[in-house]
Amino acid sequence: MIKFWRGRAVQRVIFALLGLVLAIGLGVIPAFSQTPPNPFRVATEATFPPFEFEQGGQLTGFDIDLMQAIGKEANLNIDLRNLPFDGIIPALQARTVEAAISGMTITPERAQAISFSRPYFKAGLAIAVQENNNTIKNFEDLKDKRIAVQIGTTGALEASKILGATVSQFDSAPLALQELLNGRVDAVVNDKPVTLYAIKEAGLRGVKVVGELLTEEFYGIALPQNSPYLQLINDALGRVIESGQYDAIFQQWFGEKPPVLPLVAPAIKNLQKSSFNWGRIFYNLIVKGVPWTILLTVLSFLFGLIGGTLVAIALISPYKWLKIICRIYVDFFRGTPMLVQLFLIYFGLPGLFREIDLNIDLDRLPAALVALSLNVAAYLAEIMRGGIQSIDNGQWEACSSLGMSPVQTMREVIFPQAFRRMLPPLGNEFITLIKDTSLAAVIGFEELFRQGQLMVATTYKAFQIYIAVALVYLVLTTLSSVVFKCLEIYMDPLHKSKQDQKA
Repeated sequence: MIKFWRGRAVQRVIFALLGLVLAIGLGVIPAFSQTPPNPFRVATEATFPPFEFEQGGQLTGFDIDLMQAIGKEANLNIDLRNLPFDGIIPALQARTVEAAISGMTITPERAQAISFSRPYFKAGLAIAVQENNNTIKNFEDLKDKRIAVQIGTTGALEASKILGATVSQFDSAPLALQELLNGRVDAVVNDKPVTLYAIKEAGLRGVKVVGELLTEEFYGIALPQNSPYLQLINDALGRVIESGQYDAIFQQWFGEKPPVLPLVAPAIKNLQKSSFNWGRIFYNLIVKGVPWTILLTVLSFLFGLIGGTLVAIALISPYKWLKIICRIYVDFFRGTPMLVQLFLIYFGLPGLFREIDLNIDLDRLPAALVALSLNVAAYLAEIMRGGIQSIDNGQWEACSSLGMSPVQTMREVIFPQAFRRMLPPLGNEFITLIKDTSLAAVIGFEELFRQGQLMVATTYKAFQIYIAVALVYLVLTTLSSVVFKCLEIYMDPLHKSKQDQKA
């Protein structure tokens, strides 16, 4: 081993790595080149019409047209990257993109993590309700109501301030509106142009916008802090506005003349830095997130174990029709993504039931439980089938000769032996399920991972928070591994024999 570390080749590699680290640290290799890269990568989220959306496989919208005009003025080859909205600021911080245009409101919190161009759009929040709702007319009426919002938006921030309100946060505005259509929330708080466009273009019957604008906000193009391209973007945007191109693009998408825009958003004129609270981070993760993750894991595994056992018995039964049905079930849930299954159960089934005049609905916890239980049951069924069939057939014959019924044989002889063999893969499946519960975040279920997402959306400290989330998951999976290992030792007949000899 010592000879290995003394080898010249190894020493050269070590010195080269040290030199690279020092070069980066001393600024020999700058994080940003003063010359704009080609292509110039710009992040957007294509679920925010009319600002950015996909049409015919291409990105289009007001923001897209404006960014292309800015790119032309600045001589930039714009390369648009479609990212989740709550992943845009982390992408800017990691410098995997040079800029972002995605209907992003300029706020003091965001301005502490990234830089903003001069404002390019004046917007505001509005309330959307079902058409037959006459009780909600303004922001004050949202007290003690159920509200859907898009994660990381100013709508989510304002909704969190409403006394007694139950706020559900989703990954996109269409999902929040779908929640309203399904009747699981009383209102949606989102940017007014986006909501009006969705109602008009998507044909969302039964939804209306009420009241005046709740806030006055300004959108800006986001860049990493201290980006050398900020002035370039600002100058190009200024030329687009002065030349009349901005007016033409605005009228094309909104059918009216644009308002006068300030050079600096009022929200960040007197910007003050805020501190990062690690204690608050772990409190939210452990107190608010972990209990729900554990509950979802344990209940899903328990129901999956029951269902998997029944399916496994059916798969080894002599009834061909039953085996075919169970095989289709196992292949479907093992062969399709769990994310798709969650969306089908939570968003798809309520719409299907409404079409056949059935008022059946699932809340987020039951929906997540059903999806996870059905999925894990399919995997556990194969584990149990393999475990049962691994026991020698001679034992069935021996038990039969002793006058034991098939049920007695399974309960008293076969299953106890098979269960010991199944413990390691069952433990692996339980640990996998702990991590798979994070998928419930897509339907707004606030388990461990979702708590992390919510904090990233307000603090913009993606690396620190996701490291904390990973550590908490690591603790949970490690503890689970230890418990299953102890269970294996406890059920090991050789271990019991040694214990009896000592006694």
